[in-house]
Amino acid sequence: MLDKNGIAKRIARELQDGFYVNLGIGIPTLVANYVPENIHVTFQSENGMLGMGPFPFEGEEDADVINAGKQTVTMMPGGVYFDSATSFAMIRGEHVDLTVLGAMEVSETGDIANWKIPGKMVKGMGGAMDLVASAKNIIVAMQHVNKAGESKLLPKCTLPLTGIACVKKIVTELAFLEVTADGFKLIERAPGVNVEDIQKATLGKLIIEGEIPEMVI
Repeated sequence: MLDKNGIAKRIARELQDGFYVNLGIGIPTLVANYVPENIHVTFQSENGMLGMGPFPFEGEEDADVINAGKQTVTMMPGGVYFDSATSFAMIRGEHVDLTVLGAMEVSETGDIANWKIPGKMVKGMGGAMDLVASAKNIIVAMQHVNKAGESKLLPKCTLPLTGIACVKKIVTELAFLEVTADGFKLIERAPGVNVEDIQKATLGKLIIEGEIPEMVI
């Protein structure tokens, strides 16, 4: 199975040269550490950064340079800072080519729930709703099952929705999947994981066509 860094590495392979990319809180932030050497992408953070770099090495952190998840990050040469109004003008204006988000649940039709568990206090939805409503392409980085071993890839989300029919691809510790009109299409298996493991962990409709290759990480 993949660990969090393995999930981030696989998602980094989906980056394309020239992309403007927004990384959500959690596993998605790790993607900045694994950008392929042959491409250039620009990371945008909704708290007001364009040109965000990877995480700093220990001892080199700058407490004034943080991402939307309040983690210390670096800024690439030529990077800029700006206010939230400008940041969300970029997002709502559909200038972000790819958004990578975490999720609590994803439905087989591409709905995403990633901001609230009923009964638990939260500060608010943050920028997630704007991102899923405006992004041209959304990849979800998530665990395939919850702590109780229950699938998080469902026929229908049970938690409050963040967006409807917006998720295009999903990378979990078990698999790389695409969301199609017919359900979750299995594209790759994580190293050491077989198709039966993925079937057992997926409650939503899973499409398996032919021999499923193992991921190259």
